[in-house]
Amino acid sequence: MSITRQNLSVIIVVYKSEHVIENCINSIDSEVEIIVIDNSNSEDLKKKIETKYNNVRCILSKENLGMGAGNNLGIKNVDKDFALILNPDVTLENDTLDKIFAVSKEIDDFGIIAPISSKIEYPNYVLGKGYKFDSTKPFAVKSVDGYAMLLNLKKLTNFNFFDENFFLYLENEDLCMRLEKSVENIYIIPKSRI
Repeated sequence: MSITRQNLSVIIVVYKSEHVIENCINSIDSEVEIIVIDNSNSEDLKKKIETKYNNVRCILSKENLGMGAGNNLGIKNVDKDFALILNPDVTLENDTLDKIFAVSKEIDDFGIIAPISSKIEYPNYVLGKGYKFDSTKPFAVKSVDGYAMLLNLKKLTNFNFFDENFFLYLENEDLCMRLEKSVENIYIIPKSRI
């Protein structure tokens, strides 16, 4: 199944991120639904972004849930087939989503696909033994960082996404490790950049 603007939601978990969230939102196509989970419970942030952006819904958390539980709350509120998890300080290039949409027509057997970081000194993936980098086409990886990962919710219907025992850090490593054990494919799309 192909990914489109209509069957994709973006989830952004924030905590006192007012200074960066708008750059992230502005880099996302306005036709794509965005769900912001605010772990700082800021009514002001909710009002500001929901007033400014027609495609954004902000869910306030009564307490700081951390990244994993915050993303799970976002996933529970998605009624689409795919969810792109982003950190609030990530920005997409102009064609990032279009490149993802194009690749999804070729690869439908994936648990996660991810764009690649444009900062080569900060790779957002781990190749692992037997995996090979490819600069021209999607390549399989052992894991991707949680600051930009697209989940195939339609395929992973009975999967427990983020382990909420991880408050912050390594929750993405755990998720990818469990996906790998379930024989789910994880890909990096080298032409789709963040």
